[in-house]
Amino acid sequence: QVQVSESGGGLVQAGGSLRLSCAASGSIASIGVTEWHRQAPGKQRELVASITSDGSTNYADSVKGRFTMSRDNAKNTAYLHMNTLKPEDTAVYYCSAVIRRNWNGSGRYWGQGTQVTVSS
Repeated sequence: QVQVSESGGGLVQAGGSLRLSCAASGSIASIGVTEWHRQAPGKQRELVASITSDGSTNYADSVKGRFTMSRDNAKNTAYLHMNTLKPEDTAVYYCSAVIRRNWNGSGRYWGQGTQVTVSS
């Protein structure tokens, strides 16, 4: 069984920083593209950042220059470093990863989400 879980969310004042973690566990052979998405109340889920297995990253225009995504392949963990947070960054943040399983095939796995709230 493979699982993905997020942590690190919380309440922070505007201008502050948070680091989210996305940890994959289970019978993992390798992890491909990992993504961070977010969903604010009443809005559609949006892609925030992504990172490939070799560390190439892409970011939504709304977070460029403020958010940085990284990964530690040895720990099967990806991170989202969020700086200069704004109230409009308030959302539930979800991690997803394409994971190749030890026993058979691969699939995209999602975490349960972590709440980020930025107060003005």
